[in-house]
This record gives sequence, structure tokens and C-alpha cells, in this order.
Amino acid sequence: MTMKPPSGKFPVIKICVLLFIVILYAESFNFFSSSSIFNPKPCPKNSTKPESMMSDVVVCPKDDKKTQEMVPIPNAAWFNDGFVYDPEECDFTNGKWVFNSSIKPLYSDKSCPYISRPYSCVKNGRVDSDYHYWEWHPEDCTLPKFNPEVALKKLQGRRLLFVGDSLQKSQWESFVCMVEGIIPQKHKSMKRGTHSVFKAKEYNATIEFYWAPMLVESNTEFFSIRDPKKQIVKVDSIMDRARNWTGVDILVFNSYVWWMSDIKVKALWGSFGNGEEGYEELDNQIAYNLGLRTWANWVDSTIDPNKTRVFFTTMSPTHTRSADWGNKDGVKCFNETKPIGKKNHWGSGSNKGMLRVVEKVVKRMKVAVKFINITQISEYRIDAHSSVYTETGGKLLTQEEKANPRNADCIHCFFN
Repeated sequence: MTMKPPSGKFPVIKICVLLFIVILYAESFNFFSSSSIFNPKPCPKNSTKPESMMSDVVVCPKDDKKTQEMVPIPNAAWFNDGFVYDPEECDFTNGKWVFNSSIKPLYSDKSCPYISRPYSCVKNGRVDSDYHYWEWHPEDCTLPKFNPEVALKKLQGRRLLFVGDSLQKSQWESFVCMVEGIIPQKHKSMKRGTHSVFKAKEYNATIEFYWAPMLVESNTEFFSIRDPKKQIVKVDSIMDRARNWTGVDILVFNSYVWWMSDIKVKALWGSFGNGEEGYEELDNQIAYNLGLRTWANWVDSTIDPNKTRVFFTTMSPTHTRSADWGNKDGVKCFNETKPIGKKNHWGSGSNKGMLRVVEKVVKRMKVAVKFINITQISEYRIDAHSSVYTETGGKLLTQEEKANPRNADCIHCFFN
């Protein structure tokens, strides 16, 4: 028997909730764009509105005015009340974070056992709590309130696999935490490893994560502490891990942070056995392009788009330069407690050149890949990083280390 969801209806306050909306209702929203990361194109102003929220499609005339593009919208019964969808314009990336002290967090690191210790803010000593109470408000539409039972029913009989780095892993953990609370203990299981699998047995559904921070192979991805100076990337090799990505219904990829460093990327073709003599030093955008083309070739040659939907999550911003948001006396994201209020803020931690690389690669692909654009939404959240409430080398920071802003982790985010 399935447990009842917790009382109350939770507003959408998590980026991961937005991911859920995009992934499971992919054809319904302009939160992503298969043609451009930077300029999602909603239906034009003269689109025909549906007669009611129970409509299945909204008709969007194409530019030539001779044909029509049918854009499905979700049946209102799939959501809790309060969902308002404007088919004329619904760009989820255009909005603001609004503080609402009355909302109830979906979970915490005390209620969910699956959050990795480095990102368990409360357990690691963070005492302020305002970061829990910011919810994303798009300008042109109202988001549905999250319902874990609805999410599990949409996933029934399916495999959802996140592939990527530690930021992607946090998204996976958050997704699991959002649904696991309504499942009785005997009807769920978790297996941890390079390929981690959470199983909701009653629903015959799995929510999985595969560790592949560069998607292609590298010689440092399983080190506890990564050293870019020693890292060599096999930009043409992906098959060893990609064999674990087949037979999946929904694939969600990401890769960015591991490609970014102040030194050139050591790119290798062929075997690691060639050692130090076999690599070529490349600018990160060139190496990133080569790695993504290898990934794209695998997707095009292996994935059946009639059976598997493919998504690519855009970069999660880093906030390591406080001058970006006008705090000249600050150090990284240390002691930041509120989001940035300036609309369309874009910091130095988000490289638009790298975004364009992804866009160009995806445009050439045969298999349709949808972007999940979390970058602009996340740019504002300087308050939501692990900061000094984390661990290094398997140990929590000491009080002395926490007092030093230089120790702040401004790459990873709290998802609880």
C-alpha cells in the first residue's frame, strides 16, 4: 500500500522540481529549446488559446501561416490546483525568486537519508534557514505544485537515468528525496556506486545516476581529489561507460565544471597506455567540443528516439567572484544569505562560449535532444551553495576552517 503524501501542497521551490516538469512533460513547455539555449521561443502572441485547461493541445501557427505546429499542453488533472498555463508565452527561465516564509520545504537532510554528507547543510552546521523559503516565479505562467504520487505514476514502468558530475548527482538525490517519503520502506531500495539506482518497487520505476563527469573517459574521474594538472581526457572514448546507458526511457546528461580550469586540457586519442607522450594540450572549448561530439555520435548511433527521450542540463553556475554581484568586500559566496535581485544577472562563472559549444553540437544531431536551461535561474542563488558547511577529504571542516572564507565551496549547491 502506498503511503499518503505529507499534508499540504508544496509550492515549487526547487530547481529539481522544474527539472521534473520539463522531463515528464517535455513537449508541454518552453522551459527548454531544442534550437537555442539563449532564446527559447514560446508560441507567438496570435496563438489560438485552448477552450479550457482540459485541452490537449494549443495550436501555434508557423511563420509561413500555411501549416500549424501542434504543441501539447498537459491535462490539468495531472497537477494539483493552482496550475495556470498561458500557451501564448511561458518561458520558465524568465522570472524571479520570491521569499515566502509560509511554504513548507519538500524535505530536509534530516528527513531524507539519501543526501550526500558534503551537501547536508543542516547536519554540517548551517543555522540560518531563509534559503529554504525562496520560490521561483516565472513572469508569464504559474508553476504546478509538486505532488510525489503524480511523479511516481508518471514514472511507472520506466527508467530515469541522470548522467554526469557531482552537480548532476545532487539533482538526482533531490529528485529521489522528493518522492521517497511516500513509499513504505519495504517497497523501496537504494544501491550506491558508480551506477546508483533508487527503485520504487510498487511502481516498477527506477531513478538512477551514473558518474561520468566528462561523459567521455578521463584518468582522474575516480580520484577523491581531482588534480587538473594530472588529468588526461580520452576525448574519443565513451563506450566503456555508455553501455550502461542503454535500455533507459529518459536520459538526462550534463557536463561542464570538469572541463573548466585555468590550464589547457590534455586530450588523448586512443589508449591511456601511450602515457604522457600521447596527449595534446587544447583550449577547454576545443576539448569540450571534441568530447561532446563523441557523446553526440554515440547518442545518434545508439538511441532510438521512439523509445528514449534525451535531455541535456545546462551549466550550474559557480559563484567564486563576489565582485560579480557587487560585493567587493566579500570572498566568494561566503556568508551570502539572499539571492541576487538584479534581473538577468550573469556572472563570470558561467561561460557562454561553452554553452554555444553544446548548442552547436546538439543542432547537428539526428536524435532530438532537449535543453533543460537551469543556468539563468541558478545564477541568482549565491545563497544556496555548500559554502563552508561541507567536508573535504571525508572530514567536516573544523570551526577554524569554517571561519576562513577561502574554504567556501561555491560550486555545489544545497538541494534541501
